[in-house]
Amino acid sequence: MAEKIFDIRFDYNGMHYNGWVNPSSKKQNGIPTSFHVVLNDIFFGNVSNGSGNWTNSEDRPEELTRLVGVSIDEYLGTIKE
Repeated sequence: MAEKIFDIRFDYNGMHYNGWVNPSSKKQNGIPTSFHVVLNDIFFGNVSNGSGNWTNSEDRPEELTRLVGVSIDEYLGTIKE
């Protein structure tokens, strides 16, 4: 997988979110171990997926963190190694 910044977009709780994701260079099983996320021009946090659950380095709503993770998973699913 090429390392590059990619955009994400989704709606949550009546608000539209635009953002970008920067995958870390550290990988496990070929997947970045964390992702630096900015939403609506505000640092959202560094998110990572451990045991199937998305977590965030910042205090953010769990459902919003999960939706960021879903967007990351969708993007990663489109990448061919």
